[in-house]
Amino acid sequence: MSERTHRGFHVDRRTLLAGGAAGAALLAPGAALAQTRRVRDTAAIRRAAEAGYAASIERIQNWIRFPTIAAEGLNIEEGADYMARLATEAGFTRVRKVATGGVPAVFGILDSGAPRTVGIYFMYDVKQYNPSEWASPPLEARIIDHPLGRAIRGRGAVNQKGPEGAFLAALHAFHASGRRLPVNLVLLAEGEEEIGSPNFRNVLRDPEVLAAMRRAEGVIIPFAQQNPNGAATINLGAKGIIELELVASGERWGRGPARDVHSSLKAQVDSPVWHLVQALNTLVADGGNTPAIDGWFERVRPLTARERALIAEAARSRPEEDAKRSLGVQRWIDDLPWQQALERLVSQPTVNIEGLVAGYTGPGGMTILPARGVAKLDLRLVPNMTVADSLAKLRAHLERRGFGDIEINMSGGYDPTETAEDSRVIRAQQAVFTRNNIAFSLFPRLAGSWPGYVFTGDPLRLPAGQFGLGTGGGAHAPDEFFVIEPTNPRVAGLLQQTMGYVDFLYEMAAAR
Repeated sequence: MSERTHRGFHVDRRTLLAGGAAGAALLAPGAALAQTRRVRDTAAIRRAAEAGYAASIERIQNWIRFPTIAAEGLNIEEGADYMARLATEAGFTRVRKVATGGVPAVFGILDSGAPRTVGIYFMYDVKQYNPSEWASPPLEARIIDHPLGRAIRGRGAVNQKGPEGAFLAALHAFHASGRRLPVNLVLLAEGEEEIGSPNFRNVLRDPEVLAAMRRAEGVIIPFAQQNPNGAATINLGAKGIIELELVASGERWGRGPARDVHSSLKAQVDSPVWHLVQALNTLVADGGNTPAIDGWFERVRPLTARERALIAEAARSRPEEDAKRSLGVQRWIDDLPWQQALERLVSQPTVNIEGLVAGYTGPGGMTILPARGVAKLDLRLVPNMTVADSLAKLRAHLERRGFGDIEINMSGGYDPTETAEDSRVIRAQQAVFTRNNIAFSLFPRLAGSWPGYVFTGDPLRLPAGQFGLGTGGGAHAPDEFFVIEPTNPRVAGLLQQTMGYVDFLYEMAAAR
């Protein structure tokens, strides 16, 4: 292991004792035992994590090399079996696949006899990829020298197999050191998160799964929360999403051709593709920046004073130029200043075109009038919007404007999430970052989406969010990477990420 892997984040006995004293007010009755175990056991767990470091990297690499891609039907049952094996090897028992009506989920329990239980959400599927766009094969899981440090490059590296691999490494270290976890764990792993989780909610119809999740104090998904400068963001929620296709066809419209015809006929034949473009144009205003679907903002909850304060603090602590550079953008919408751009990011629902497909797209031209056009959209939702209400409004909007013939094929989606700032899941994260000298800020919600509504909504109503040290980039894009040995000593490498999860589990056991 390189020297830099050990820099900056070593948690020794003195640090743990200081952290324990500082957090004494947060200790629940009877939790002093968990705090004592944390001090006594962490050194042994760290030694085990160091000994298993190479195996932890290999575990992540091998997982990247075996993708489940729900959108392509690739490795569906095999991927679930692989996830079940990873869970079993990490110490979970009663591991099994759970039918959802789509790609199976994987369930398991790690019962350490502790008073408290924590839910762990994994996704084991990944996005599609185009190998020609990558600097190295996307399933090779090559270890590279990145400007941010030594990293694993591959599809799923940071979203989410790298962070999930670090969590599995923590469980292996507990086992190898002979130490018992301070909390019980319930694992739910999903195989179609990348297509909008159309069936994941059905996992709660399984009585054993529902009973186990009801015992949880909260739920996390392993996540790389640090920015390249080392600072971390704790999100108090996430936007919801609807993923869908709008399909216009001459056959369904009753106008235009039933099959592609010569483009010279446009003088006398309607175009389904222009029909689709006109329909799309009614969905937005301001050049596409503001949704214009009838009633779209009726349920949108305005930002609270506390949310505005959190955003203002984030604007002060996050360098705007770093954000622009990482995104490759020069200006925000309407040339907004940084704080207002962040407020818009948090508070606004969106209508986004992911892709447009119609007619001939190869070299040169083909002079055809296409019979069919498809627009792939994602609609981001904010509190208090719901998928059901928003989808109904979209249908009604199109019908009122003469576009009722356009098919709406929803592929997946889920409601937004919110988790209380004073919940144990959020306070435990703050304690871990503080103990590791990581600057952090609270943020109202992640602009991206995850199916946390399954946990935060009925019937569970649990606090849920992301947690993890470390960094990476390129999710859903070419050259996705996950940093394992950073050049910046303020960023956690794989070993420190592993120990961060150890610390988090102890904190969940100890905090009120």
